[in-house]
Amino acid sequence: MAKPIEFKLFAPYNKEAALLGSFLDWESIDMEKGEDGYFRVKVDLEDGVYKYKFKLRSKSWFFEKDEWVDVTDPYATNIDALGGYENGVVRVKDGQRIVDTYVWHHDDKPLPPDNELVIYELHVADFSGGEDDKYARGKYQHVIEKLDYLTELGINAIELMPIKEYPGDYSWGYNPRHFFATETSYGETADLKKLVDECHGKGIRVLMDGIFNHSESSSPLTQIDHDYWYHHEPRDPDNNWGPEFNYEKYDDNLDTYPARKFVGDTIRFWIEEYHIDGIRYDAARQIANYDFMHWIVDEAKKTAGAKPFYNIAEHIPETTSITNADGPMDACWHDSFYHCIKEHISGEKFDLEQLKDVIDPKRQGFMGATNVVNYITNHDHNRMMVELGDREILDEAAFRRLKFAAAILMTAVGVPMLWMGQEFGEYKPQTQESSKIEWGLLENDQNRGLFEYYKGLINLRKNNHALYTENIEFIHENPEGKVLAFTRWNDQGSRVVVVANFSENFLAGYQVDNFPEAGKWHEWTANYDVEAGDNGIMTDLGPNEAKVFVWG
Repeated sequence: MAKPIEFKLFAPYNKEAALLGSFLDWESIDMEKGEDGYFRVKVDLEDGVYKYKFKLRSKSWFFEKDEWVDVTDPYATNIDALGGYENGVVRVKDGQRIVDTYVWHHDDKPLPPDNELVIYELHVADFSGGEDDKYARGKYQHVIEKLDYLTELGINAIELMPIKEYPGDYSWGYNPRHFFATETSYGETADLKKLVDECHGKGIRVLMDGIFNHSESSSPLTQIDHDYWYHHEPRDPDNNWGPEFNYEKYDDNLDTYPARKFVGDTIRFWIEEYHIDGIRYDAARQIANYDFMHWIVDEAKKTAGAKPFYNIAEHIPETTSITNADGPMDACWHDSFYHCIKEHISGEKFDLEQLKDVIDPKRQGFMGATNVVNYITNHDHNRMMVELGDREILDEAAFRRLKFAAAILMTAVGVPMLWMGQEFGEYKPQTQESSKIEWGLLENDQNRGLFEYYKGLINLRKNNHALYTENIEFIHENPEGKVLAFTRWNDQGSRVVVVANFSENFLAGYQVDNFPEAGKWHEWTANYDVEAGDNGIMTDLGPNEAKVFVWG
Protein backbone atom coordinates (compact mmCIF):
# COMPACT_ATOMS: atom_id res chain seq x y z
CA MET A 1 0.00 0.00 0.00
CA ALA A 2 1.41 3.37 -1.00
CA LYS A 3 2.03 5.91 1.74
CA PRO A 4 3.10 9.56 1.52
CA ILE A 5 6.88 10.06 1.64
CA GLU A 6 8.24 13.58 2.02
CA PHE A 7 11.15 14.89 -0.03
CA LYS A 8 12.75 18.12 1.12
CA LEU A 9 15.64 20.35 0.10
CA PHE A 10 17.12 23.17 2.16
CA ALA A 11 17.73 26.02 -0.30
CA PRO A 12 16.48 29.14 1.48
CA TYR A 13 17.42 31.76 -1.11
CA ASN A 14 16.70 29.81 -4.29
CA LYS A 15 13.55 30.77 -6.18
CA GLU A 16 12.22 27.45 -7.47
CA ALA A 17 12.84 23.73 -7.06
CA ALA A 18 11.34 20.52 -8.37
CA LEU A 19 11.56 16.78 -7.69
CA LEU A 20 12.31 14.14 -10.31
CA GLY A 21 12.36 10.40 -9.72
CA SER A 22 12.02 6.91 -11.09
CA PHE A 23 8.59 6.85 -9.39
CA LEU A 24 7.57 9.81 -11.59
CA ASP A 25 9.04 8.42 -14.82
CA TRP A 26 11.53 11.28 -14.32
CA GLU A 27 8.88 13.91 -14.91
CA SER A 28 9.31 16.85 -12.54
CA ILE A 29 6.83 18.04 -9.94
CA ASP A 30 7.11 21.42 -8.28
CA MET A 31 8.12 21.76 -4.65
CA GLU A 32 6.79 24.40 -2.26
CA LYS A 33 9.12 26.47 -0.11
CA GLY A 34 8.31 27.12 3.54
CA GLU A 35 9.42 29.97 5.77
CA ASP A 36 12.11 27.71 7.21
CA GLY A 37 13.94 27.65 3.86
CA TYR A 38 12.98 24.09 2.89
CA PHE A 39 11.35 23.11 -0.38
CA ARG A 40 8.97 20.18 0.23
CA VAL A 41 6.74 17.79 -1.64
CA LYS A 42 5.08 14.47 -0.73
CA VAL A 43 4.79 11.48 -3.04
CA ASP A 44 2.78 8.31 -2.41
CA LEU A 45 5.22 5.38 -2.57
CA GLU A 46 4.92 1.68 -1.92
CA ASP A 47 7.73 -0.12 -0.11
CA GLY A 48 10.72 -0.42 -2.41
CA VAL A 49 13.90 1.25 -3.68
CA TYR A 50 13.72 4.37 -5.86
CA LYS A 51 16.04 6.84 -7.56
CA TYR A 52 15.49 10.59 -7.39
CA LYS A 53 17.09 14.02 -7.71
CA PHE A 54 16.15 17.66 -7.59
CA LYS A 55 16.39 20.49 -10.04
CA LEU A 56 16.37 24.10 -8.98
CA ARG A 57 17.30 27.61 -9.97
CA SER A 58 20.89 27.88 -8.76
CA LYS A 59 22.32 30.85 -6.90
CA SER A 60 25.95 29.77 -7.41
CA TRP A 61 28.03 32.42 -9.12
CA PHE A 62 29.48 30.06 -11.73
CA PHE A 63 26.03 29.44 -13.30
CA GLU A 64 23.93 31.90 -15.24
CA LYS A 65 21.61 33.89 -12.97
CA ASP A 66 18.82 31.59 -11.72
CA GLU A 67 19.87 28.86 -14.17
CA TRP A 68 18.06 25.53 -13.75
CA VAL A 69 20.49 22.80 -12.64
CA ASP A 70 20.12 19.17 -11.59
CA VAL A 71 21.18 18.53 -8.01
CA THR A 72 21.58 15.31 -6.06
CA ASP A 73 20.06 15.45 -2.59
CA PRO A 74 22.83 16.64 -0.22
CA TYR A 75 21.30 14.34 2.41
CA ALA A 76 21.05 11.27 0.16
CA THR A 77 22.16 8.18 2.10
CA ASN A 78 22.93 6.17 -1.01
CA ILE A 79 24.05 7.20 -4.50
CA ASP A 80 23.51 5.54 -7.86
CA ALA A 81 26.02 6.73 -10.44
CA LEU A 82 25.52 4.12 -13.16
CA GLY A 83 25.66 5.47 -16.68
CA GLY A 84 27.43 8.63 -15.57
CA TYR A 85 24.32 10.16 -13.99
CA GLU A 86 24.19 10.64 -10.23
CA ASN A 87 20.94 10.11 -8.42
CA GLY A 88 19.98 9.74 -4.83
CA VAL A 89 18.55 6.40 -3.75
CA VAL A 90 15.66 6.20 -1.30
CA ARG A 91 14.54 2.95 0.35
CA VAL A 92 11.00 2.78 1.73
CA LYS A 93 9.86 0.14 4.22
CA ASP A 94 6.60 0.14 6.17
CA GLY A 95 5.88 3.60 4.83
CA GLN A 96 9.13 5.06 6.21
CA ARG A 97 12.44 6.10 4.66
CA ILE A 98 15.25 3.80 5.84
CA VAL A 99 18.92 3.31 4.99
CA ASP A 100 18.79 -0.51 5.12
CA THR A 101 17.44 -3.32 7.26
CA TYR A 102 20.65 -4.28 9.09
CA VAL A 103 20.17 -5.61 12.64
CA TRP A 104 23.00 -4.87 15.10
CA HIS A 105 24.34 -7.75 17.20
CA HIS A 106 27.23 -6.42 19.32
CA ASP A 107 26.11 -3.05 20.67
CA ASP A 108 26.39 -4.40 24.20
CA LYS A 109 30.08 -5.32 23.92
CA PRO A 110 32.53 -3.23 25.99
CA LEU A 111 35.04 -1.21 23.98
CA PRO A 112 38.53 -0.08 25.06
CA PRO A 113 39.01 3.47 26.37
CA ASP A 114 41.13 5.96 24.45
CA ASN A 115 44.33 5.44 26.47
CA GLU A 116 44.38 1.72 25.65
CA LEU A 117 44.03 2.09 21.88
CA VAL A 118 46.42 0.75 19.27
CA ILE A 119 45.08 2.23 16.03
CA TYR A 120 45.46 0.68 12.57
CA GLU A 121 44.91 3.08 9.66
CA LEU A 122 43.68 1.42 6.48
CA HIS A 123 42.27 2.18 3.05
CA VAL A 124 39.43 -0.18 2.22
CA ALA A 125 40.25 -0.54 -1.48
CA ASP A 126 43.95 -1.30 -0.91
CA PHE A 127 43.88 -3.22 2.35
CA SER A 128 42.55 -6.60 1.30
CA GLY A 129 40.62 -8.59 -1.26
CA GLY A 130 41.42 -9.55 -4.82
CA GLU A 131 45.01 -10.61 -4.15
CA ASP A 132 45.00 -12.61 -7.39
CA ASP A 133 44.37 -9.44 -9.38
CA LYS A 134 46.42 -6.44 -8.25
CA TYR A 135 43.83 -4.03 -9.64
CA ALA A 136 40.85 -5.60 -7.89
CA ARG A 137 39.26 -3.31 -5.34
CA GLY A 138 38.92 -4.24 -1.71
CA LYS A 139 35.51 -4.02 -0.10
CA TYR A 140 34.10 -3.82 3.43
CA GLN A 141 33.64 -7.59 3.34
CA HIS A 142 37.35 -8.11 2.73
CA VAL A 143 38.19 -6.03 5.80
CA ILE A 144 35.85 -8.25 7.82
CA GLU A 145 37.77 -11.27 6.53
CA LYS A 146 41.01 -9.79 7.95
CA LEU A 147 39.65 -9.01 11.43
CA ASP A 148 41.10 -12.21 12.88
CA TYR A 149 44.50 -11.11 11.55
CA LEU A 150 44.12 -7.68 13.18
CA THR A 151 42.98 -9.31 16.42
CA GLU A 152 46.03 -11.59 16.40
CA LEU A 153 48.25 -8.54 15.92
CA GLY A 154 46.53 -6.92 18.92
CA ILE A 155 44.79 -4.04 17.15
CA ASN A 156 41.81 -2.64 19.05
CA ALA A 157 40.91 0.33 16.82
CA ILE A 158 40.83 0.73 13.06
CA GLU A 159 40.82 4.13 11.39
CA LEU A 160 39.12 3.96 8.02
CA MET A 161 40.40 6.38 5.45
CA PRO A 162 37.46 8.41 4.07
CA ILE A 163 34.53 6.22 3.07
CA LYS A 164 32.03 8.86 1.94
CA GLU A 165 30.92 8.69 -1.67
CA TYR A 166 33.44 10.28 -4.03
CA PRO A 167 33.41 10.62 -7.83
CA GLY A 168 35.19 8.10 -10.02
CA ASP A 169 36.38 4.55 -9.59
CA TYR A 170 39.29 4.99 -7.18
CA SER A 171 40.27 7.58 -4.61
CA TRP A 172 41.71 7.92 -1.14
CA GLY A 173 38.46 9.71 -0.32
CA TYR A 174 39.74 13.20 0.43
CA ASN A 175 37.43 14.53 -2.30
CA PRO A 176 34.03 13.74 -0.75
CA ARG A 177 31.06 14.63 -2.91
CA HIS A 178 28.24 13.13 -0.84
CA PHE A 179 28.50 13.41 2.93
CA PHE A 180 25.73 11.03 4.02
CA ALA A 181 26.46 8.22 1.55
CA THR A 182 29.11 5.54 1.95
CA GLU A 183 31.33 4.77 -1.05
CA THR A 184 29.30 2.30 -3.11
CA SER A 185 32.33 0.59 -4.67
CA TYR A 186 33.21 -0.72 -1.19
CA GLY A 187 29.84 -2.42 -0.74
CA GLU A 188 26.34 -1.74 0.49
CA THR A 189 25.46 0.31 3.57
CA ALA A 190 24.64 -2.92 5.41
CA ASP A 191 28.14 -4.21 4.59
CA LEU A 192 29.71 -1.23 6.35
CA LYS A 193 27.42 -1.74 9.33
CA LYS A 194 28.41 -5.39 9.47
CA LEU A 195 32.09 -4.36 9.46
CA VAL A 196 31.54 -1.99 12.39
CA ASP A 197 29.42 -4.58 14.19
CA GLU A 198 31.96 -7.38 13.71
CA CYS A 199 34.72 -5.04 14.93
CA HIS A 200 32.72 -4.30 18.07
CA GLY A 201 32.20 -8.01 18.59
CA LYS A 202 36.00 -8.40 18.72
CA GLY A 203 36.55 -5.36 20.97
CA ILE A 204 37.78 -3.18 18.10
CA ARG A 205 36.66 0.44 17.88
CA VAL A 206 36.04 2.00 14.47
CA LEU A 207 37.27 5.54 13.82
CA MET A 208 36.28 7.41 10.69
CA ASP A 209 38.50 9.82 8.77
CA GLY A 210 36.20 12.82 8.35
CA ILE A 211 36.65 15.56 5.76
CA PHE A 212 35.03 18.71 7.13
CA ASN A 213 37.38 21.38 5.84
CA HIS A 214 36.26 21.07 2.23
CA SER A 215 34.23 19.09 -0.27
CA GLU A 216 34.68 18.02 -3.86
CA SER A 217 34.02 20.84 -6.34
CA SER A 218 30.72 19.38 -7.64
CA SER A 219 29.28 18.47 -4.27
CA PRO A 220 25.53 19.27 -4.23
CA LEU A 221 25.81 22.28 -1.91
CA THR A 222 28.19 23.95 -4.36
CA GLN A 223 25.52 23.67 -7.05
CA ILE A 224 22.67 25.03 -4.94
CA ASP A 225 24.18 28.22 -3.53
CA HIS A 226 27.98 28.02 -3.27
CA ASP A 227 28.61 31.06 -1.09
CA TYR A 228 25.88 30.15 1.39
CA TRP A 229 27.88 27.15 2.64
CA TYR A 230 31.43 27.86 1.45
CA HIS A 231 34.00 30.62 1.34
CA HIS A 232 33.88 32.38 -2.00
CA GLU A 233 37.58 31.79 -2.56
CA PRO A 234 40.21 29.62 -0.81
CA ARG A 235 41.78 31.36 2.16
CA ASP A 236 45.11 29.65 1.56
CA PRO A 237 45.49 28.76 -2.14
CA ASP A 238 48.63 26.72 -1.40
CA ASN A 239 46.68 24.41 0.92
CA ASN A 240 43.35 24.09 -0.85
CA TRP A 241 41.66 20.84 -1.87
CA GLY A 242 38.21 22.08 -2.85
CA PRO A 243 35.44 24.48 -1.73
CA GLU A 244 36.02 25.28 1.95
CA PHE A 245 33.13 25.26 4.41
CA ASN A 246 32.45 28.69 5.88
CA TYR A 247 31.82 28.02 9.55
CA GLU A 248 31.73 31.74 10.34
CA LYS A 249 28.73 32.49 8.11
CA TYR A 250 25.56 33.16 10.07
CA ASP A 251 22.08 33.48 8.54
CA ASP A 252 20.23 36.12 10.59
CA ASN A 253 16.91 35.40 8.90
CA LEU A 254 16.87 31.73 9.84
CA ASP A 255 19.05 31.98 12.95
CA THR A 256 21.48 29.32 11.75
CA TYR A 257 25.08 28.72 10.75
CA PRO A 258 24.47 26.86 7.46
CA ALA A 259 27.80 25.03 7.18
CA ARG A 260 27.79 24.08 10.86
CA LYS A 261 24.22 22.78 10.59
CA PHE A 262 25.09 20.60 7.59
CA VAL A 263 28.26 19.12 9.09
CA GLY A 264 26.58 18.66 12.47
CA ASP A 265 23.80 16.71 10.77
CA THR A 266 26.43 14.66 8.97
CA ILE A 267 28.34 13.70 12.10
CA ARG A 268 25.23 12.88 14.11
CA PHE A 269 24.04 10.69 11.22
CA TRP A 270 27.25 8.66 11.05
CA ILE A 271 27.33 8.07 14.80
CA GLU A 272 23.64 7.12 14.99
CA GLU A 273 23.41 5.12 11.76
CA TYR A 274 26.85 3.47 11.63
CA HIS A 275 27.78 3.40 15.34
CA ILE A 276 31.30 4.78 14.78
CA ASP A 277 33.55 5.34 17.80
CA GLY A 278 35.63 8.36 16.83
CA ILE A 279 36.57 10.79 14.10
CA ARG A 280 39.88 11.95 12.71
CA TYR A 281 39.31 15.51 11.46
CA ASP A 282 41.29 16.07 8.28
CA ALA A 283 43.04 19.42 7.75
CA ALA A 284 41.98 20.88 11.10
CA ARG A 285 44.50 23.71 10.72
CA GLN A 286 42.66 24.78 7.56
CA ILE A 287 39.29 24.60 9.34
CA ALA A 288 40.82 27.25 11.61
CA ASN A 289 37.77 27.70 13.80
CA TYR A 290 38.04 26.47 17.39
CA ASP A 291 34.50 27.67 18.18
CA PHE A 292 33.08 25.38 15.51
CA MET A 293 35.35 22.51 16.55
CA HIS A 294 34.29 22.82 20.20
CA TRP A 295 30.67 22.68 19.09
CA ILE A 296 31.07 19.72 16.74
CA VAL A 297 33.04 17.68 19.29
CA ASP A 298 30.33 18.35 21.88
CA GLU A 299 27.69 17.27 19.36
CA ALA A 300 29.62 14.08 18.58
CA LYS A 301 30.03 13.13 22.22
CA LYS A 302 26.40 13.89 23.07
CA THR A 303 25.29 11.70 20.17
CA ALA A 304 27.67 8.88 21.14
CA GLY A 305 26.26 8.86 24.67
CA ALA A 306 27.99 6.67 27.23
CA LYS A 307 30.35 4.86 24.85
CA PRO A 308 33.89 6.17 24.35
CA PHE A 309 34.34 8.54 21.41
CA TYR A 310 37.75 9.84 20.31
CA ASN A 311 38.09 13.15 18.43
CA ILE A 312 41.48 13.46 16.72
CA ALA A 313 42.69 16.49 14.78
CA GLU A 314 45.10 16.36 11.90
CA HIS A 315 46.59 19.74 12.79
CA ILE A 316 50.02 19.86 11.14
CA PRO A 317 52.34 21.06 12.41
CA GLU A 318 50.74 20.04 15.67
CA THR A 319 49.84 22.59 18.31
CA THR A 320 49.08 21.97 21.98
CA SER A 321 46.24 24.50 21.96
CA ILE A 322 43.97 22.18 20.01
CA THR A 323 43.94 19.53 22.77
CA ASN A 324 44.75 21.25 26.04
CA ALA A 325 42.48 22.77 28.68
CA ASP A 326 40.61 25.11 26.33
CA GLY A 327 41.22 23.11 23.16
CA PRO A 328 38.37 21.45 21.27
CA MET A 329 39.92 18.08 20.45
CA ASP A 330 40.86 15.01 22.46
CA ALA A 331 44.06 14.41 20.47
CA CYS A 332 46.07 15.45 17.46
CA TRP A 333 48.37 13.64 15.09
CA HIS A 334 51.89 13.93 16.50
CA ASP A 335 53.74 14.73 13.30
CA SER A 336 56.94 15.83 15.03
CA PHE A 337 57.21 12.28 16.42
CA TYR A 338 57.26 10.89 12.88
CA HIS A 339 59.88 13.33 11.59
CA CYS A 340 62.13 12.94 14.63
CA ILE A 341 62.07 9.13 14.70
CA LYS A 342 62.60 8.91 10.94
CA GLU A 343 65.69 11.11 11.14
CA HIS A 344 67.08 9.19 14.09
CA ILE A 345 66.58 5.62 12.94
CA SER A 346 68.00 6.47 9.52
CA GLY A 347 71.11 7.88 11.20
CA GLU A 348 70.70 11.40 9.87
CA LYS A 349 71.06 13.06 13.26
CA PHE A 350 71.17 12.57 17.00
CA ASP A 351 69.51 15.20 19.15
CA LEU A 352 68.76 14.09 22.70
CA GLU A 353 66.49 17.00 23.52
CA GLN A 354 64.42 16.55 20.38
CA LEU A 355 64.04 12.82 21.08
CA LYS A 356 62.96 13.52 24.64
CA ASP A 357 60.43 16.07 23.37
CA VAL A 358 58.62 13.61 21.10
CA ILE A 359 58.86 10.59 23.43
CA ASP A 360 57.43 12.71 26.27
CA PRO A 361 55.03 15.20 24.63
CA LYS A 362 54.45 16.91 27.98
CA ARG A 363 57.80 18.57 27.27
CA GLN A 364 56.13 20.10 24.19
CA GLY A 365 53.22 21.31 26.30
CA PHE A 366 50.68 18.52 25.82
CA MET A 367 48.80 17.55 28.96
CA GLY A 368 48.29 13.78 28.83
CA ALA A 369 48.82 10.44 27.17
CA THR A 370 45.71 10.58 24.97
CA ASN A 371 46.47 14.04 23.58
CA VAL A 372 48.81 12.76 20.87
CA VAL A 373 48.58 9.97 18.31
CA ASN A 374 52.12 8.77 17.53
CA TYR A 375 53.14 7.14 14.27
CA ILE A 376 56.25 6.34 12.28
CA THR A 377 54.30 6.48 9.03
CA ASN A 378 50.78 7.11 7.75
CA HIS A 379 49.03 7.55 4.41
CA ASP A 380 50.66 10.99 3.95
CA HIS A 381 54.22 9.64 4.13
CA ASN A 382 56.33 6.97 2.56
CA ARG A 383 56.59 3.81 4.62
CA MET A 384 59.73 3.66 6.73
CA MET A 385 61.03 0.77 4.66
CA VAL A 386 60.98 3.06 1.61
CA GLU A 387 62.74 5.86 3.51
CA LEU A 388 65.47 3.45 4.61
CA GLY A 389 65.81 1.99 1.12
CA ASP A 390 66.27 5.48 -0.31
CA ARG A 391 69.24 5.78 2.06
CA GLU A 392 70.59 2.38 0.95
CA ILE A 393 69.75 0.80 4.30
CA LEU A 394 68.50 -2.60 3.20
CA ASP A 395 67.70 -6.15 4.27
CA GLU A 396 68.73 -7.08 7.82
CA ALA A 397 69.89 -3.55 8.63
CA ALA A 398 66.51 -2.15 7.57
CA PHE A 399 64.49 -4.70 9.55
CA ARG A 400 66.63 -4.06 12.63
CA ARG A 401 65.84 -0.35 12.43
CA LEU A 402 62.15 -1.01 11.81
CA LYS A 403 62.03 -3.02 15.03
CA PHE A 404 63.90 -0.25 16.80
CA ALA A 405 61.34 2.32 15.63
CA ALA A 406 58.50 -0.01 16.64
CA ALA A 407 59.88 -0.27 20.18
CA ILE A 408 60.01 3.51 20.54
CA LEU A 409 56.51 3.88 19.04
CA MET A 410 54.97 1.39 21.45
CA THR A 411 56.68 2.66 24.60
CA ALA A 412 56.52 6.45 24.08
CA VAL A 413 53.84 8.52 25.80
CA GLY A 414 50.79 8.70 23.56
CA VAL A 415 48.44 6.53 21.54
CA PRO A 416 50.28 4.50 18.85
CA MET A 417 49.02 4.18 15.28
CA LEU A 418 50.14 1.86 12.47
CA TRP A 419 49.63 2.38 8.74
CA MET A 420 48.49 -0.81 7.03
CA GLY A 421 51.36 -3.17 6.20
CA GLN A 422 53.83 -1.36 8.45
CA GLU A 423 53.77 -4.31 10.85
CA PHE A 424 55.34 -6.67 8.32
CA GLY A 425 57.59 -4.28 6.39
CA GLU A 426 55.48 -3.31 3.36
CA TYR A 427 57.85 -1.59 0.95
CA LYS A 428 55.60 0.17 -1.60
CA PRO A 429 56.06 3.94 -1.82
CA GLN A 430 53.25 6.32 -1.00
CA THR A 431 50.94 6.75 -3.97
CA GLN A 432 47.33 7.62 -4.60
CA GLU A 433 47.17 5.09 -7.41
CA SER A 434 45.58 1.72 -6.74
CA SER A 435 48.22 -0.18 -4.79
CA LYS A 436 47.18 -3.11 -2.63
CA ILE A 437 49.48 -4.14 0.18
CA GLU A 438 51.53 -7.30 -0.37
CA TRP A 439 50.20 -9.92 2.02
CA GLY A 440 52.58 -12.47 0.53
CA LEU A 441 55.45 -10.75 2.33
CA LEU A 442 54.32 -12.48 5.52
CA GLU A 443 55.69 -15.72 4.07
CA ASN A 444 59.25 -14.31 4.34
CA ASP A 445 61.15 -14.89 7.58
CA GLN A 446 62.19 -11.26 8.11
CA ASN A 447 58.71 -9.89 7.40
CA ARG A 448 57.08 -12.46 9.64
CA GLY A 449 59.66 -11.70 12.32
CA LEU A 450 58.75 -8.01 12.20
CA PHE A 451 55.06 -8.91 12.49
CA GLU A 452 55.78 -11.07 15.55
CA TYR A 453 57.83 -8.24 17.07
CA TYR A 454 54.92 -5.81 16.67
CA LYS A 455 52.52 -8.41 18.01
CA GLY A 456 54.70 -8.87 21.08
CA LEU A 457 55.08 -5.14 21.68
CA ILE A 458 51.34 -4.59 21.44
CA ASN A 459 50.77 -7.46 23.85
CA LEU A 460 53.35 -5.95 26.20
CA ARG A 461 51.55 -2.62 26.04
CA LYS A 462 48.22 -4.23 26.85
CA ASN A 463 49.62 -6.22 29.76
CA ASN A 464 51.83 -3.52 31.28
CA HIS A 465 49.61 -0.57 31.97
CA ALA A 466 52.53 1.67 32.78
CA LEU A 467 52.50 2.32 29.03
CA TYR A 468 48.96 3.73 29.22
CA THR A 469 50.00 6.63 31.45
CA GLU A 470 51.76 9.93 30.90
CA ASN A 471 54.37 8.97 33.54
CA ILE A 472 57.90 9.04 32.17
CA GLU A 473 61.39 9.85 33.43
CA PHE A 474 64.60 9.93 31.42
CA ILE A 475 67.08 8.05 33.59
CA HIS A 476 70.16 7.84 31.36
CA GLU A 477 71.53 10.15 28.68
CA ASN A 478 74.72 9.58 26.71
CA PRO A 479 75.04 12.10 23.86
CA GLU A 480 78.45 10.81 22.81
CA GLY A 481 77.39 7.15 22.71
CA LYS A 482 73.91 8.05 21.35
CA VAL A 483 72.13 6.15 24.11
CA LEU A 484 68.94 7.23 25.84
CA ALA A 485 67.03 5.37 28.56
CA PHE A 486 63.65 6.15 30.09
CA THR A 487 61.22 4.55 32.49
CA ARG A 488 57.42 4.39 32.45
CA TRP A 489 55.24 3.44 35.45
CA ASN A 490 51.79 3.51 36.96
CA ASP A 491 50.44 3.64 40.51
CA GLN A 492 49.70 -0.09 40.61
CA GLY A 493 53.34 -1.15 40.51
CA SER A 494 53.85 -1.71 36.78
CA ARG A 495 57.13 -0.38 35.44
CA VAL A 496 59.08 -0.52 32.18
CA VAL A 497 62.57 0.69 31.30
CA VAL A 498 63.61 1.25 27.67
CA VAL A 499 67.30 1.52 26.81
CA ALA A 500 67.74 2.76 23.24
CA ASN A 501 71.01 2.69 21.27
CA PHE A 502 70.72 5.14 18.38
CA SER A 503 74.29 4.49 17.24
CA GLU A 504 75.50 1.99 14.65
CA ASN A 505 77.94 0.53 17.18
CA PHE A 506 77.64 -2.67 19.20
CA LEU A 507 77.96 -1.63 22.82
CA ALA A 508 79.14 -4.62 24.87
CA GLY A 509 78.63 -4.59 28.62
CA TYR A 510 76.96 -1.19 28.58
CA GLN A 511 76.28 0.19 32.05
CA VAL A 512 72.93 1.89 32.72
CA ASP A 513 73.00 3.63 36.08
CA ASN A 514 70.08 5.05 38.01
CA PHE A 515 67.77 2.09 37.42
CA PRO A 516 64.44 2.75 39.16
CA GLU A 517 64.37 -0.50 41.20
CA ALA A 518 66.96 -2.99 42.39
CA GLY A 519 65.96 -6.60 41.83
CA LYS A 520 64.85 -8.89 39.03
CA TRP A 521 63.86 -7.42 35.67
CA HIS A 522 62.76 -9.30 32.55
CA GLU A 523 64.26 -8.15 29.27
CA TRP A 524 61.41 -8.51 26.79
CA THR A 525 63.16 -8.42 23.38
CA ALA A 526 65.54 -11.33 24.10
CA ASN A 527 63.43 -12.99 26.81
CA TYR A 528 65.84 -13.23 29.73
CA ASP A 529 65.95 -12.13 33.37
CA VAL A 530 68.57 -9.79 34.79
CA GLU A 531 69.31 -8.47 38.25
CA ALA A 532 69.57 -4.73 38.74
CA GLY A 533 71.73 -3.65 41.63
CA ASP A 534 72.40 -0.35 43.30
CA ASN A 535 74.62 0.53 40.34
CA GLY A 536 71.92 -0.24 37.76
CA ILE A 537 72.39 -2.97 35.16
CA MET A 538 74.91 -3.99 32.56
CA THR A 539 73.65 -5.11 29.14
CA ASP A 540 74.82 -5.60 25.58
CA LEU A 541 73.24 -3.15 23.14
CA GLY A 542 73.20 -3.97 19.45
CA PRO A 543 73.37 -1.20 16.83
CA ASN A 544 70.03 0.60 16.47
CA GLU A 545 68.48 -1.52 19.16
CA ALA A 546 66.13 -0.94 22.06
CA LYS A 547 66.13 -3.19 25.11
CA VAL A 548 62.84 -3.27 27.02
CA PHE A 549 63.05 -4.22 30.70
CA VAL A 550 59.88 -5.12 32.58
CA TRP A 551 59.76 -5.03 36.38
CA GLY A 552 58.91 -8.13 38.37
